[in-house]
Amino acid sequence: MSKIPSQSLGDQLKPYVAPFRFDGSGAFHLRSHKTNAKGGLDKDKADKILEANRMRLNDFQERLYAQDRWSLLVIFQGMDAAGKDSAIKSIFEGVNPQGCEVTSFKQPNSHELNHDFMWRAMVALPERGRIGIFDRSYYEECLVTRVHPEFLAEEKIPHKLITKNIWRERFADITAIERYLARNGTVILKFFLNVSKHEQRERFLDRLELPSKNWKFSMNDISERALWPRYMAVYQDIVRHTSTAFAPWYVVPSDHKWFARVVIGSAIVSALEALNLHFPRADKASLREFKQVRNALESEGKGRAKKVAKRAVKGS
Repeated sequence: MSKIPSQSLGDQLKPYVAPFRFDGSGAFHLRSHKTNAKGGLDKDKADKILEANRMRLNDFQERLYAQDRWSLLVIFQGMDAAGKDSAIKSIFEGVNPQGCEVTSFKQPNSHELNHDFMWRAMVALPERGRIGIFDRSYYEECLVTRVHPEFLAEEKIPHKLITKNIWRERFADITAIERYLARNGTVILKFFLNVSKHEQRERFLDRLELPSKNWKFSMNDISERALWPRYMAVYQDIVRHTSTAFAPWYVVPSDHKWFARVVIGSAIVSALEALNLHFPRADKASLREFKQVRNALESEGKGRAKKVAKRAVKGS
């Protein structure tokens, strides 16, 4: 009997990745993407997938670090309370912190405003062998500054360069830089945590009711919530114009945090598996040296054992 080939890891996880991936081919309408999808899972099944993905990610991260050729950039975008922080904490639980770094991008300071809009993100890019996680990113410069034009005025850009085409120009610049990074060994995964306005309301109420979560709440969150339609329109524009085969967007249903984590973790694991990561193999010269060192260490151990035996005989 012929053996039935086993499914690859990518094929196993495909149902939780492919429906949410957009690489720029075809049309994109944010409204057609449900925020409350569960992918046919319940929470118990999702937890098992999440735990399995953690173990896989831990293994891949070790190989990524040892091979020291590729780097991984994971970008998280989403409205307030979409679940970015908790997703990062949950998915990367157990990953060696030496090979992984999280950068949170807040409102730019005066030093950052004295540089181009991509500068502060570029200096935070992951080195080869490492995973870089951006909690928000350079996409804020096509999002918040577009919803709030007064922020764009603070960036000190020469007035004649601020035209009606500036957002298309920024999309083009971002796409060019992401292409450059991809060509140099950085795998880019971009996740938009697509949460509903109703679910955001519930999470805000939760933050207000629980003392342990009060610190997460800001009155600014409410003023930004009032601009929800505008933000959704801009996010749609961002995904439409910056999704590519080398840096796709994943529009992640985020009303159920547990399913969002399944999608994100599965996409990361699938991307790392595709790299065929492996531990470096020692060359022949190194293997000869290892053999000599092993022999020396074993001889040292035998000599020590003989000394111990002699002392035992003398003491008896």
